[in-house]
Amino acid sequence: MSAAHKPEKPVQAPRRMVPGPLELRKLVEWLHEDGVISAEEAHRTVARCAQAHSAQHPMDRLASVSMRRASDNKPLDIETLTQWLAGISGLQYLRIDPLKVDVSKVADAMGAAYAERHRILPVLVSPHEITVATAQPFVTDWVEEVERQSRRSVRRVVASPQEIQRFTAEFYALAKSVRAANKSGSNNNASFEQLVELGKSNKQLDANDQSVVQVVDWLWQYAFDQRASDIHLEPRREQGVIRFRIDGILHPVYQMPMGVLNAMTARIKLLGRMDLIERRRPQDGRIKTRNPRGDEIEMRISTLPTAFGEKMVMRIFDPDNAVKDLDALGFSGHDAERWEALVKQPHGIILVTGPTGSGKTTTLYSTLKRVATEEVNVSTVEDPIEMIEPSFNQTQVQPQLDFGFPQGLRALMRQDPDIIMVGEIRDQETADMAVQAALTGHLVFSTLHTNDAPSAVTRLMELGVPPYLINATLLGVLAQRLVRTLCPQCKVRDEVTPREALDQIVKPWQINGGYQPYKPVGCVDCRMTGYLGRMGLYELLVVSEKFKSTVTADSSIDAMRRQAVADGMRPLRLAGARGVAKGLTVMDEVLISTPPL
Repeated sequence: MSAAHKPEKPVQAPRRMVPGPLELRKLVEWLHEDGVISAEEAHRTVARCAQAHSAQHPMDRLASVSMRRASDNKPLDIETLTQWLAGISGLQYLRIDPLKVDVSKVADAMGAAYAERHRILPVLVSPHEITVATAQPFVTDWVEEVERQSRRSVRRVVASPQEIQRFTAEFYALAKSVRAANKSGSNNNASFEQLVELGKSNKQLDANDQSVVQVVDWLWQYAFDQRASDIHLEPRREQGVIRFRIDGILHPVYQMPMGVLNAMTARIKLLGRMDLIERRRPQDGRIKTRNPRGDEIEMRISTLPTAFGEKMVMRIFDPDNAVKDLDALGFSGHDAERWEALVKQPHGIILVTGPTGSGKTTTLYSTLKRVATEEVNVSTVEDPIEMIEPSFNQTQVQPQLDFGFPQGLRALMRQDPDIIMVGEIRDQETADMAVQAALTGHLVFSTLHTNDAPSAVTRLMELGVPPYLINATLLGVLAQRLVRTLCPQCKVRDEVTPREALDQIVKPWQINGGYQPYKPVGCVDCRMTGYLGRMGLYELLVVSEKFKSTVTADSSIDAMRRQAVADGMRPLRLAGARGVAKGLTVMDEVLISTPPL
């Protein structure tokens, strides 16, 4: 658990102090006394709660009847009520973030039966202190016993009864499965000194052990729940580490014995139809499963031998995020119109550029999905196929069979395609085939790794494509980046950062005033980071006749950039500045992610 998650000591004296369990009528009385609800609402609540299930926690019963707050008539949900309860008891409110709880320490500090009996949950364990979440702040008879058994002082925090019940079940079930898997699994770690022996032994971990199955199932459901885009299983000398990538940032999730991590890796390889014995070479696979909502999710799996064993990364492709309309992708109205016109061209080459993880795949899939009607044949050649799309004809390259991008493109040309997507133009042969496909009447989409849109032209020339063929086939280039967006729940106006820095970027483009920068703060919804989600920044170069005149054997990148701007291209940094002006992100994110003007 990070310092941001660690609750502070109470800063105010408790306003209520009644030893014993909470009573519903007493809570309603206190809510009225504090002016949270009106007298009429208090009478109605007592009458309605008389019909509610008496075995429920009184806070749950109050939340279930949708009381209205006196100040603004808004419903009082369980989180608002729990925050109020924390305030009147003089304790810190905590919304439990499972990413910041060391589950193994929780299970070691307190038994599951004891936690369930007292309806409490350890959330932070340090050498001298244990932080325990409770929804009964006036019940303290367990504190002395926990301090004696754990040999640590107890700090109490208030959390909602729903979260305590949910995470008590999840944390202890996970810890139990990990312990069982550790007992049944092998402890034969693949250390650096043993790396050359990988794969020579026929001894396998039991990937079908029920405990291993449960841990893997938990891992996936947990990742879906936390909006992770990637899952990393990383072997280390002493223990295995699990990390999630969320909004572009890696978060540590769990540490476990290497035997369990090896068994989990074997289980996932088995489900991904990968070679279970082979650990000396990288492998790729894919798995289709379902998220808690029942939607199908695809995961692309990659393994890599490292000094201490086999590392695995699972990339999660959520269909809700993989295919979006232009507004959801973050296109401005100016660029959306130009992009729409570009993709309606009958033939030519359209490139999408940017570093790994900049959203190129999402843009391409979303665009191809829009043009893949019953009247056209959309064919792709990818390495690997990122996500199965029924409306495309998708082919994966297999270099071990001498079937790369050039061979795939050559084969696609005989498949009567209308639109072709090439995963990446990496060499001259692939570039030449893409040009030939465009010259023979096909619309070709592909990607390059360049810093901005004009650099894609010089990159094609570096690969050996003559300028006259670039001018004959290239329709446009879309450069893009992803930046984190501010959490809408906690962002506040930034009165300190001078607007001059923003004006220097925005005003030369005749985009003036009417904006107010915001800054991150941090709340429970964004895990105290201040950011929630990401947005795309785009720079669209459309090849005009005047632009073609700048594409020569001795052409200057500066001349191409100036002409592209004259033709309507708006740089990446300007797109970022517009996001800052709208209060969607911050300038630091933009400056880190985009090349200078």
